[in-house]
Amino acid sequence: MAISKIWVYAEAADGEVSNTTLELLAKARDLADTVEVVTASSDDITASVGAHGATKVLTVPGTDGKLVGPPVAAAIAAAVEAGSGPDAILIATSYDGRDVAGRLSVKLDAPVITNVVDLVERDGALAGVEPVFGGSTNVITKFTADKVNIFLVRPKSFAAEESGGGAAGAEELSVPDLGATGAPSITNRFVEEQSGPSLDDAAVVVAGGRGLGEKDNFELVESLSKLLSAAPGASRAIVDAGWVPYSYQVGQTGKVVKPTVYIAAGISGATQHLVGMKGSKNIIAINKDPEAPIFSIADLGIVGDVHKVMPKLIEALQSR
Repeated sequence: MAISKIWVYAEAADGEVSNTTLELLAKARDLADTVEVVTASSDDITASVGAHGATKVLTVPGTDGKLVGPPVAAAIAAAVEAGSGPDAILIATSYDGRDVAGRLSVKLDAPVITNVVDLVERDGALAGVEPVFGGSTNVITKFTADKVNIFLVRPKSFAAEESGGGAAGAEELSVPDLGATGAPSITNRFVEEQSGPSLDDAAVVVAGGRGLGEKDNFELVESLSKLLSAAPGASRAIVDAGWVPYSYQVGQTGKVVKPTVYIAAGISGATQHLVGMKGSKNIIAINKDPEAPIFSIADLGIVGDVHKVMPKLIEALQSR
């Protein structure tokens, strides 16, 4: 294969490397002889990314308190133009990741393949697999120009797995003069309060939809979630209706989850929602409509009114 070196843009907070970064490293190991990471984090992540196959950590300095997109994109572009860059760059579809990819695309005059859920070889080159038409089919897209390949990859596309490697080496990338683009700074951060497991990483997810009837009935989802040590989720319909925050949304325009158990309560199963959860290991659907699309992918289907079924489930769990 023509790919000899891949860079992964690594995101980290409080010394912890993001799960999506580790997922990208697992795939990168399968595709290239050399895997290195680029990060704006000042934390020492050499041991954690080394254990997942990275041989070097390339740090972009001077990003504390700054918007990371401009310096990271400029540093990567400078390395590529100097001939020391990679064949391909894998970036997670996150807020910072999208910013880096967009700026890098402009600097290198190179396109970005977005919404990638897999990476495959096609005619000796790397290609991205992208779901279209609401996830009902996939297309394979590859670059034709002789430029660095930039891929924006969706979370949960790959399984993170350690490779047994030792700590990666460390090096700094030089950042060219950014001019006015380097001026923006971060003055404040909002962290949403959370109890229990996060939706991204929970082993069990209980999600509610329009079938719950009204906002107050989402309490059924939250109660069942607490009893199962699960994360609550939601369909786009009730997020748009203002019942729950956007951070709860599962689907094409929300979060992609792959828990061991996914319970869909009062969710009909629109394609947009299925894209975000159909990779779950076990899917349990509760819906009074026996023709609801959600049953087409469910491992266990309960045809019934969520207002009757869920209280019974909660009661059964409380009595254990």
